[in-house]
Amino acid sequence: MNRTSALTIAISATALILAGCSGSAEPAAAPTTTPPSSTTTTTEAPAPRPALDLSRFGALPPVPQPTTDTVSCSYPEESPAVKEVDAPTTDNVDVYGNVEVTLSTTAGPIGITLDRTPAPCTVNSVVSLVQQGYFDGSPCHRLTTSPGLEVLQCGDPSGSGRGGPGYTFANEYPTTAYTDDPAQAQNPVVYPRGTLAMANAGPDTNGSQFFLVYADSVLPPQYTVFGTISDAGLQTLDAIAAGGVTGGSEDGAPATPVIVESATV
Repeated sequence: MNRTSALTIAISATALILAGCSGSAEPAAAPTTTPPSSTTTTTEAPAPRPALDLSRFGALPPVPQPTTDTVSCSYPEESPAVKEVDAPTTDNVDVYGNVEVTLSTTAGPIGITLDRTPAPCTVNSVVSLVQQGYFDGSPCHRLTTSPGLEVLQCGDPSGSGRGGPGYTFANEYPTTAYTDDPAQAQNPVVYPRGTLAMANAGPDTNGSQFFLVYADSVLPPQYTVFGTISDAGLQTLDAIAAGGVTGGSEDGAPATPVIVESATV
């Protein structure tokens, strides 16, 4: 695969994540083609998609070390809220320590560990939403199974892919690791299996939607990484992915509906 082809796949993958985020972004339509007229009824199965050569892409950068024990965060209002909640606290937000969260889903448990150091404002928001029951009863509305983008996206109680908590906040790591050379933040990197990251509709539009990476995926470092997925959680995700996407495509609602029955700290 040449560099142009690899980047084309990465850009297409980015569009999928951008499409299902908080804010007012409309979902991106999957490419469609109209088959030519034919007098035969024989249908050939599509050829398998080739694996993406991940060695052509860089790794996530090292996490910058904090210079203070706490930070201040900003959560500007973004209406409407799909489910009414209070915005998180903004002052004296811890930058050290982990938070264990269990997503109890209809497909099985998914344990996640939130890491404050790379993304303190993100973790502060997600913990606040969990404690307010925001994610309870919400569907995981999007599954992607294409080579180079294999994720399950959750966090929108409306299930539309456009819902959010009524506020937004800025990108954190890995975007913030490129302050000395912002142009590098546009080059696709590998988000490894087991990564937990925020979906968005563009820079600094994070809300409540997040995605769980169940196989190494290629994206620009514009999606905040804020934790990891447990081994048992990955087994649950593997089973969801094995069930495929509704209609047999590579992007859409999981064929087996996945509902987050509860999220607990």
